[in-house]
Amino acid sequence: MESTTITEPAGSLDPTAPGNKGLKTDAIGYVSNLVIAIASTAPAYSLAATLGFVVAVAGVGVHAPAVLLVAFIPMLFVSVGYRFFNLADPDAGTTFAWVTRTFGPQLGWINGWAIFLADIIVMASLAAIASQYTYLLVGWHFAQHSNVMLIVGAVIWIVLMTWICYRGIELSAEVQTVLLGIEIFTLALFVVVALIKVYANSPAHSIHVSASWFNPFDLSWSALVPAILLGIFIYWGWDSGVAVNEESRDRHRGPGKAAVVSTVVLLLVYVTVAAAAQAYHGTAFVANNSSDVLNALGSGVFGSPLDKLVIITVLTSASASTQTTILPTARTTLSMARWDAIPKAFGRVHPRFFTPSFSTLLMGSLSIIWTVALLAFNPSQKVLGDTISALGFAVVFYYGFTGLACPVYFRRDLFKSVRNFLFAGVIPLVGGVMLGYIGVRSFGYYNKAANNFSHALLGIQTPILVGVGGLILGIVLMFASWPFFPKFFSRGWFETADPAVLEADAAHGKVTIPGEPDPDLKVPR
Repeated sequence: MESTTITEPAGSLDPTAPGNKGLKTDAIGYVSNLVIAIASTAPAYSLAATLGFVVAVAGVGVHAPAVLLVAFIPMLFVSVGYRFFNLADPDAGTTFAWVTRTFGPQLGWINGWAIFLADIIVMASLAAIASQYTYLLVGWHFAQHSNVMLIVGAVIWIVLMTWICYRGIELSAEVQTVLLGIEIFTLALFVVVALIKVYANSPAHSIHVSASWFNPFDLSWSALVPAILLGIFIYWGWDSGVAVNEESRDRHRGPGKAAVVSTVVLLLVYVTVAAAAQAYHGTAFVANNSSDVLNALGSGVFGSPLDKLVIITVLTSASASTQTTILPTARTTLSMARWDAIPKAFGRVHPRFFTPSFSTLLMGSLSIIWTVALLAFNPSQKVLGDTISALGFAVVFYYGFTGLACPVYFRRDLFKSVRNFLFAGVIPLVGGVMLGYIGVRSFGYYNKAANNFSHALLGIQTPILVGVGGLILGIVLMFASWPFFPKFFSRGWFETADPAVLEADAAHGKVTIPGEPDPDLKVPR
C-alpha cells in the first residue's frame, strides 16, 4: 500500500513536535502500550476499593455489572477520540497539547493542570493500599494497624516506583508486564473458582447469575447516576498508555489503539469479577465489606493458603498503578515545559535514561508530601476516601475536553466519509458530553453531607473542595503564569488536523507530521 507522508519544510524544527523532546524513541511496542494502559487503572485495587460501594448505592444491588457496562460507554467513546488525536499528534502531553491546538493555550494549560491534579490526588490512596497490603501479606499486624507504619510503607513504595520510572521506560514496561500478569491471572482464577463453587456447592447466601444483572434498564435513573460516578473512577487511567506515545514504536497508531482496546479488556474484567463476587455470597456481603471486597471473599473462594493470591494481586495492582501514575504526569509536565508553558526545568531529560528527570523526581516528591500530609492529619482516612471522589472532577474535565476537542480539530475532514463523521466526530463528542453531564451531576451528589465520609470544611464538602477547588486553583495559576510565558499564551486558537492524517490512516499508510523526525530514520544515541 502506498504511504501518505506529511513532510516538514526544509530547515524547520518544531521543539513541541513528537520525537523532539529528548525521550527515547522506539523503546516500547504495542503490547507495552496496552499493559501500561490497563495497569494504570489498577483493576484489582479499583474493584476491591469500589465494587462494594457500587452495590451499596440504593437501588443498584445485583445490577452492579449493568452499572459497569454503562460507565464503560463514555470511556470507550473518549478513547476513540484519543486514538484519532494520537494519529495526528502523538505528543506526550496528550490532552494538554491537543486542547491547546484546538481551543487555545488557556484551556490547554488548565487541562494539563487537571491531569497533574488527578494523578497527585490518587497517589495517596494507591501508596496507602500498597503499604497496607504489604503488611497484610507478611502478617505484620502491628504495622498494619499503625498509622506511622502505614505512612512509612507508603513513602517507600512511592520512592521505589519513582526510581523505576526514573531509570527508563523499558524497565517500567517490563515491571508492569510482570505485575499485570499476576493481577489478571488471579482475577480470572477468582471468577472461575467462585462460579464453580456457586453452582456446585451453593455457599451461604450465594445466588445464581441472571441476565437482568447486566440490564441497565432495570435500574432507576436516581440509582444509576451516583453509581456511574464510582464506575468512572474504576475505569480511569487507561490514557497512561497514550502518554508514552513518543517512546513507542508506531507512535501514531499503537498507543491510540491500546487506549481503545484497554477499555474493552477492562469491561470484561470488571463485569465478570463483579458478577462472580456478588454471586458467591450475595450483595449484602459485598456491600458490608465495601472497604475491601476481594480480600473478604478471598478466604472463601480460594481457601488457605491460596487466599494470599488475592492479597498479592491487590498489592501488585496498587503498586503498579503507583508507577503508571508517575509516568504520564511526568510526561505531561515535560511537554508543557517544551511548549514554554511552565518553567524549563520540567523539560529536562536524563542524558542516559532518556526519561523526564526533573518532572519524574518532582512528581515523586510531591506525591510523598501529599501522602504524608493526608495520612498524618487524617488517621481515620475518611478524608482519603473523599479525595478519591474528588479526583473524579479532574478526570471528567480533561477526558471530557478531549472528546469535545476531537471533532473541532478534525472539522475539515468530518464530512468526507461516514467513518470520519462517526469516529472522529460524533463518538468522541458524545463521550465528552456524557462526561460533562456526569460532572455536573457529581457536583450535586457530593454537595450533600450524607454522600461523603468526612465533615465539610468551611461549609464545603471535601470532594467539592479538593476536586472543584483544585480546578479553580488551576485557573488562578494559569492567569498567574500568563505574564511569564507570553510565547505560549500568544498561540492562536482552533488549529485543524492535516487532511492527509485521516487519509493515510484509512489507507493504512505511514503518517508523520510537520516538524517530526522520520520514524524510519534511526539516529544512534
